[in-house]
Amino acid sequence: MFEFRHARAERRHARGAFGFGARRFGGHHHGGGRGGRPGRVFDHGDLRYVLLQLIAEKPSHGYEMIKAIEEKFGGTYSPSPGVVYPTLTHLEELGYLRAEHGGAKKLYSITEEGTAFLKANYVVVDAIFNRMDQVSRAIGGGPAPEIRRAMHNLELALSIRLGRGPLDENQVRAVTDTLDRAASEIERS
Repeated sequence: MFEFRHARAERRHARGAFGFGARRFGGHHHGGGRGGRPGRVFDHGDLRYVLLQLIAEKPSHGYEMIKAIEEKFGGTYSPSPGVVYPTLTHLEELGYLRAEHGGAKKLYSITEEGTAFLKANYVVVDAIFNRMDQVSRAIGGGPAPEIRRAMHNLELALSIRLGRGPLDENQVRAVTDTLDRAASEIERS
């Protein structure tokens, strides 16, 4: 059976959201991922500890844990359901979690084995949560939720418009002028 240990806790690192540069954090380099998207936030195995700790604090559904992690990062990072749910299933298979089925959602709670595992690895768990706090502080909690929503809306509007086909010269100029005007107003605010 698979056992997850973190043999080299000192080598773990987090990467910043919004590609906040080549800063040093806890002695480890971190930066954004490809295309200005966030890089890997958790090292291999870290998410397991985070999920177990969150569930130990309060039995939760997968979506609630995703939101709790997002909140801990000031809204700048949200783990993918495609990573969270398989990890929860794996933790359940190891006997660290128990899932109660309530319709389409599962409510996860920690088992005695899971509690013992967390206690045995409290140093690793504390280190991960301390790094999460440091990353959140380093990026200033990220932009306000309203700004993130507006940024997403702009990106979506551009994507939809550009997906409808090529722009003629006048349309390119109109979009560029609008974006430049918005950027200028934001800079002055």
